[in-house]
Amino acid sequence: MGIRTVSDYVKFYVNLNMKDSISLSSFAYNEKLVLKNKTASGKLTKELISQSLILLDDLLTEIQDIGEQAVLEKYLK
Repeated sequence: MGIRTVSDYVKFYVNLNMKDSISLSSFAYNEKLVLKNKTASGKLTKELISQSLILLDDLLTEIQDIGEQAVLEKYLK
């Protein structure tokens, strides 16, 4: 799994070119659901999934605290 930081998640989202159709927070919530499903199916190690869920929670907290646009600007400098 190549995503190791909140910044990596933001860059991944931007590179998917979904900014006009889905918000960053919706993307993060959807990613959490996907990871939880992968936990159930055993496709990834629990350690990797736990680490990713923590990153996504951090991202969502930051979005809630300072707003989506500010988060995008912060990590895309």
